[in-house]
Amino acid sequence: MAGGDDRIEVNGRAYRRPIRPTVVVCVDGFDPAYLEHGLRTGTVPALAEFHRVGFAARALAAVPTTTNPNNTSIVTGAPPSVHGVNGNFYLDRETGAEVMVTDARLLRCGTVLAAMSRAGVATAAITAKDKLRKMLGYGMRGVCFSSERAAHCTRAEHGIEDVERLVGRATPDPYSEDLSLFVLDAGIRLLERDRPELMYLSLSDLVQHAFPPGAPESDAFHRAVDERLGRLRALGATVAVVADHGMNDKATPAGDPNVVYVEDELAARFGPGAARVICPIADPFVRHHGALGSFVRVYARRIRDLGALASAIRGLPGVTGVLDADQVCEAYELPRDREADLAVFADRHTALGARREDHDLGGLVGRRLRSHGGLAEREVPLILSHPLAGEYAARALAAPLRNFDVLDLALNGVG
Repeated sequence: MAGGDDRIEVNGRAYRRPIRPTVVVCVDGFDPAYLEHGLRTGTVPALAEFHRVGFAARALAAVPTTTNPNNTSIVTGAPPSVHGVNGNFYLDRETGAEVMVTDARLLRCGTVLAAMSRAGVATAAITAKDKLRKMLGYGMRGVCFSSERAAHCTRAEHGIEDVERLVGRATPDPYSEDLSLFVLDAGIRLLERDRPELMYLSLSDLVQHAFPPGAPESDAFHRAVDERLGRLRALGATVAVVADHGMNDKATPAGDPNVVYVEDELAARFGPGAARVICPIADPFVRHHGALGSFVRVYARRIRDLGALASAIRGLPGVTGVLDADQVCEAYELPRDREADLAVFADRHTALGARREDHDLGGLVGRRLRSHGGLAEREVPLILSHPLAGEYAARALAAPLRNFDVLDLALNGVG
């Protein structure tokens, strides 16, 4: 719905139509440490220029700090309590089934992308992974595809065809850095050819899971991303850069994954089947993290004494917090009806799993586990290529920002 000043209202916020092409880039797993290293060493000159002439701050990601809740928060401009998506993987209490979130079934509200496109704004969304494409493109008119499935795009379903010809190369391997670079190159070509007014580009965190800041592979990837961000800006766009979550090392000094298998620990304490543990970080691409992060949900089964269950979990190494459903929903704006009995957080360098047998760590042989999901991965960069108007700048610097404020700042705050 458009307001009297031709603003478009979505989930309690009013957004101005783009005054120039506006491109929001979600750099998956872009921990502030990568940005700090890049600025210090000169490997991200475009972002350094955005820092100098535009706007830069830290923002908080939604909890759990995983891909689905945060990308959905960004495109809806709202927390999970509003849009309903609280993980990549969840337990359906009614059926008892464990469900991978790969489409928009859990979405409870519309997106800014859909509202803009239906108001006549030329809109495009390109994702690295197809699991996000269906969710972020829900209700949207325009171009929406993933680099993972670029070879299979049709005008009827994706609003575009011949994507490989547009970009000039074949569909990337899903376990390659080119999955992300293909997204950016496709966005550049669309901006050159069709001049969409609003674009959302969502990358993959494969490189960040594999390499820390300062590693040659990490520097090469972020340099390539930065070059493309500069190209988008040179084509006349307002470029907004944000992340869905940070990333931390979760390995022992010897290099082994530093994991606490919570369901195994509870079974040893209370007996088999006492509780079921769900890892919300699980998605179709687990080779680089083994479905291990720093946040899990616990559902009581054969033991109904939540106090005893919580006390046992608090005693596990690396655990920093155990909240019941009401507490975690109030603290982190989560949907109450989709929450577990207990939410468990670990420290920066500890990963939490369910049962050892549930996690395939074969893909981690020879390298350290790097992952996310907890509170230590909540702080992310938020950067704009253009300065904010005085009122917006003052407000943005005075109050804690969330990563899902980025569309408000890019559309309403940039003059």
